Amino acid sequence: MQFLSARKILAPFLISVLLLVTSCGQNEASSSRWDQAQQESTQKPAGNAKQTADKSAAQTQNLPKKAVAGGKLNKYFPSSGGGFDRVFAQEKSGFAEAKLNKGGKNVAMLSINDIAGNPSAGTKFQQSTKKIGGYPAVNQGANITAVLVANRYQVKVQSRDPSFTASDREAWLSKFNLGGLASVK
Repeated sequence: MQFLSARKILAPFLISVLLLVTSCGQNEASSSRWDQAQQESTQKPAGNAKQTADKSAAQTQNLPKKAVAGGKLNKYFPSSGGGFDRVFAQEKSGFAEAKLNKGGKNVAMLSINDIAGNPSAGTKFQQSTKKIGGYPAVNQGANITAVLVANRYQVKVQSRDPSFTASDREAWLSKFNLGGLASVK
C-alpha cells in the first residue's frame, strides 16, 4: 500500500520538475537566438578582400573604426509638425531610424547611418552634382534620397507612400540638423 501511495505522489512531482526544467531551457535558447541575430546584424561583413578595401577607404576618409551610439543621433532628426508625426522606430550602434506618419499612415522612413564601419557606402556620393543643405545628395532608385554629411553620416528619406514625392524627400532632408550632425565625433 505504501508503494502505491508513494507512486501517486512521486509521478506528479517528477512531471512538474520535468516541465520546469524544459521551460527554463527554452527561454535561454530563444533569448540567445535573438542575441545572436542582433550581434550578426551589427558585425562587419566577412571577406578579406572587402575588409582590405574598407580599411583603405577608411584611412583616406579618416573615419574612426567604431560607429557612434544610435541614441546620440536621435536629436538631429526633424521634429513632428505640419500634420506629420515622427516616431522613432529603431536604434542600434551607428544607426537610428524614425517613421514619418501622416493621418495615421506611414508615408516615409527617416534614417541616419554612421558609415564608419562601412566606408565604401560613401563612394556613391563622389560623383554627385546635387547638394542638399550644402552636402552631396543622390537618389537611390525611385523612392530614396540621401545626403552624405561630413563624409561620415548617410542621412536618408525613403518614401513609403506614392503621395510622398522626391521633392518631399528633399524638403525633409533639409529639415534634419545636418550642421549639428557634421560636428558629431
